[in-house]
Amino acid sequence: MFRRLIAAASLLAASCLAADRPAIVGVAHIGLKTADLAASKQFYGHVLGFADAFSLDKPTGGLMLTYFKVNDHQYIEIFPTLSSPTEDRLSHIAFETTDARQLRDYLDQHGVKVPATLKPGLDGNLSFMVKDPDGHNVEFVQYMPGSLHSRNFGKFLPATRISHRIIHVGVTVRDQAAADKFYRDILGFRETWHGGMTDTRTDWVDMRVPDGTDWLEYMLNVNNPSPKSLGVMHHLALGVPDIQAAYKEVLARGMTPPSGPKIGRDGKWQLNLYDPDLTRAELMEPHPVQTPCCSPMLSK
Repeated sequence: MFRRLIAAASLLAASCLAADRPAIVGVAHIGLKTADLAASKQFYGHVLGFADAFSLDKPTGGLMLTYFKVNDHQYIEIFPTLSSPTEDRLSHIAFETTDARQLRDYLDQHGVKVPATLKPGLDGNLSFMVKDPDGHNVEFVQYMPGSLHSRNFGKFLPATRISHRIIHVGVTVRDQAAADKFYRDILGFRETWHGGMTDTRTDWVDMRVPDGTDWLEYMLNVNNPSPKSLGVMHHLALGVPDIQAAYKEVLARGMTPPSGPKIGRDGKWQLNLYDPDLTRAELMEPHPVQTPCCSPMLSK
């Protein structure tokens, strides 16, 4: 009996030491590579109207990245490191968490390779990077008091912003089961809709963050994509209340998209724009105006 009590106490102590998953509240940023920083500033700063809020230099000198601010908790990070026309423009995607250290411990206990320790980065936030099953870099960030971002809360939010929120980011997925094990089973993302080019196939799966409304879009059935096609797949989506008004504003700012607004297979109005390095920036209304194809769309 005594041994059983000791064993039970040990199991209880171990379970108490196990880290629970802290909240993952939304998309924090997308990191993109460019071959022409001036052209990227024209697109993200002038056409989309985001402030070139601040930048970071490498510890060894020279620009590391510049930040275009969507809101106090969301950014488009641009790295002037694209060296080849065939190189993937996506650097990484990032999600905001309320406790980076606890999330690191949680992922470690679930078999995900994580850094041994965490310390504030050059921007003053706590963050760490992992690889998803497709090899994409996935960062988790906790905004810390006194960090570069926190010091600028409420600043660099001009009225010119075409959107006030990144509503989703998309990445290619070769093996949906493997992606589901990572994003759904371990991280707690939840499918809200899936659809495809036809009613009988699935090309996209929307996976909402566990503690917010933003989502990650699986881009399925992508084989040997060209750089242009990869730019379509590795994308960001910006929420807008009125796609027609956004379209008129984009035209007024000197950009003519390849095509005008259209209703997507998810029943939502959307407009596809492309930055100078062929990465797609999708403008999207938040709610369907037609019945989505293929599956119901969960609203909660």
